[in-house]
Order: sequence, then C-alpha cells, then structure tokens
Amino acid sequence: MTRLDQYFAQWQGKKALVLGVGVSNRPLVRLLLRYGIDVTCCDKGEREKQDPEVLELEARGAKLHLGEHYLDGLEGDVVFRTPGIHPDEPQLLELQARGAYMTSEMEAFFAVCPAPIIGVTGSDGKTTTSTLISEMLKAEGYHVWLGGNIGTPLLDRADEMEPTDKVVLELSNRQLMYFRYAPHIAVVTNVSPNHLDMHKDYAEYISCKRQIFAHQTPEDRLILNLDNDVTRSFIPEACSQISAFSRREEPRRGAFLRDGVIWRKGETVEKIMDQSEILLPGLHNVENYMAAILAVQGMVSDEHIREVARTFNGVEHRIELVREKDGVRYYNDSIASSPTRTIAGLRSFNQKLILIAGGYDKHVPFDPLGPEIVEHVKLLILTGATAPKIEAAVLAAPNYKPGSPEILHEEDFYEAVRLAARMAKPGDVVILSPAGPAFDRFKNFMVRGREFKKTVMSL
Repeated sequence: MTRLDQYFAQWQGKKALVLGVGVSNRPLVRLLLRYGIDVTCCDKGEREKQDPEVLELEARGAKLHLGEHYLDGLEGDVVFRTPGIHPDEPQLLELQARGAYMTSEMEAFFAVCPAPIIGVTGSDGKTTTSTLISEMLKAEGYHVWLGGNIGTPLLDRADEMEPTDKVVLELSNRQLMYFRYAPHIAVVTNVSPNHLDMHKDYAEYISCKRQIFAHQTPEDRLILNLDNDVTRSFIPEACSQISAFSRREEPRRGAFLRDGVIWRKGETVEKIMDQSEILLPGLHNVENYMAAILAVQGMVSDEHIREVARTFNGVEHRIELVREKDGVRYYNDSIASSPTRTIAGLRSFNQKLILIAGGYDKHVPFDPLGPEIVEHVKLLILTGATAPKIEAAVLAAPNYKPGSPEILHEEDFYEAVRLAARMAKPGDVVILSPAGPAFDRFKNFMVRGREFKKTVMSL
C-alpha cells in the first residue's frame, strides 16, 4: 500500500467537503472519488459560472454545493479548505466544533510525498527563487517536481515520485495558514505588508509566513533574508539549522554580496560567482540567487549554479522583455502585485522609466512607493482601483517636484498601454508594474500580463 493509499484509506466511509473547486483542488476531488469517498464540492460561483471540468466531477459522483451561501448548512468529517477561505469563517469554526477535521490539499501532499521537499515563501521573489532552485537541481541531474503556488498540483502525481527525487514548492501565506507540516528545507525570501485584505492584520500575515518553519526539526534547514527586519526576527524562534543571505553584511553562516561578488560562508569563505554572471536584472534577483544557492547547498555544484545564472532568462510576467519597437523596450512585470515588488522592478533599470501602475486594492500602504516612483519614473500612467492612492503617495513624497514625474490617468487598461506607446521616445523603457493584484479587472496577474503583451505586440 502506497502513502497515497494509506492517506485516503483513513477517509473511506467518511464525508469529505472540498471548499473551492479551483485548479488545485480538482485532482484532490478526483482522488477522493477514486477511493470511494463521499465528497461534496463547495464553491461560491453559481452553477452557470462553473466550467465543464467541475460539471464532469459531478457526473463522476461529486455533489455540488454552489452559490453565495456555499458555506451554509454543511456537514462533513473532513474539510479540505482552499487557501482563499479564511479558517476562522464562522461556518468552518462550527464544523470544527462538531468534530470535523480541517486540512487542505497542500497538507495532504506533504503527508503523502515520498521525496524531500524544499519550500519557498515570502512577500516577493518566491516564484523566481523556487524556479531557480528547480533549475539548479535539474542542472545537477535530479528529477525535480516544481509545484505548490506555481505550476500544476502535485498531489495526484505523488505515486510517480521516488525518494531520490526533489520537490520544490512555492508556498503562499494562505496555504501556510495554520499549516501542520514543514519542508525539509524552508526559504523565506522577505516579508513586507501584502495581502492585508485577506488577513485580520499584518501580524496574522507574518504569522502565516512563520508557519513554514514552525514544525521543522533540528535536522531541517531554514534560509532567511538577513536584510529584512521580519525575517531576521525569525532567527531566535527557529529550532532548525539556519543560513542567512545578505547584500549588506557578512552572516555567521550563509551567502553575501561584496564588491560585486557572491560569497558563501561556512567553515571557510568561498567565491560562488560574480554578480555580473547573473542574466536577470536587479539586485532583488541577486537576493533570489543567494537564497537558491543556500537551498541547494551540498546538492548542486558551483559550476552548475553558474551555468543556470548565465542562461536563465526569467519567469513569465517578472520583468519580462516583451519586445522592442521603434527603439522602445516594453517589459511585463504583471507579477508586481505589491509596492515592494514594483520598487524592486524600478530599481532594476539604470534610467528613468515610463510606468503603468494601478490595480486591485488590497489595503497595503503605498507611502514607500511614492519616493521610488519620483526617483525612477519620468512618466506615470495610472489605471485601476488604486490609481488615486498611488498618485497621493507620489504627490506626498518628500522628493517630489511638480511635473516630475508627469502623471496621467487612463481608466481603460488597453488605452493606458497605447498611451504609453504614444508618449515613448526611442531609448525609453515602458514597464507594466502595477503594485497591486489584477482582480479589479482580470482573473489574475497572468491574464493581465498576457493582455499587456498582446496589446504591445499589436502596436
């Protein structure tokens, strides 16, 4: 009997509730049905808004509980919660009070995965860092599975995995909320105010990030950003083996940047690579590389690390060069769903930019973004729900002077892109870096980025 068999055997004869029928939970529903478990799928989308795959699950035997009141009147023995639903919803607390076991698709994967897991979280940089770790491991010859908050769900692939494989998971704050497992190697890239619309306060958001190492043992490893106040504060809390990375100082053990060189420090100090060898632009990507280098320490040779640095040209929607037209370069940074992410993008260029910004309001402060826009942007085109807040932050910046940057508003997203193209001159850089999620207009940042790219390509 495999780990997968053992895990689902415990729920046979029980009633399972799956809250949310998005992409990550659908393989879970199919597995529950495969093992003969009574499963009800609960989702706030009305029946007419569900895609054919959900209706196919119903045809296979799943019950559907849909619509505005999808959390009302539920009964079940085990509840698989989607990350988008807060565990403290009254209906969920009531289910727990009646004895229901609360878990998630990601916890189920940790329970059945036979291979070592490297988990990556953070407010910014976790997708790039996860991908870098995966690429470095693959360069060394490992069979690597990349998933979690990135890529495809892995739960239904667990039976294909071997103990010699490596699993790399990007883990979001919502996936980690009340999490009861821990990766063998945990990476926290940084923590800054983000997703506050989904949390009671910033303290709860930080607590979610802390969960990635809360259940680690002294045999596990934790990698932290020494330059970030929050992640630095995690050091005395952890019982695992700690390595840190820094652009500003030399850690007791870890990686650091000095005079344009990345060094690794253990019993000795070793040069890993010159910063100039990294193909990706920006100091934030130097941090991502240092985190990845520490994550693969002892598994990947320095030569393969350098090979990845010289050839890896980034992940879609992350300062992605779309095209150059009439001497103007267009970059897609749609992943920038927070002010800190946009700041990192602005700092990646050595010239003043034309910035398209604005998106869904998740109630994070824009004050730190204002001075950065003044310093790095010559034309700011604002669109979306947060446009007034971003403009206010720029006007309030101590380094702001009227007209620098020029600020324009364009409510229509596509017209905002075309406006940027009309205003640009040869040698300019136009970047979409919204500083907010896409939900005010698009399903997610990926759709927003692809619409940006299509518009740019049609110029």
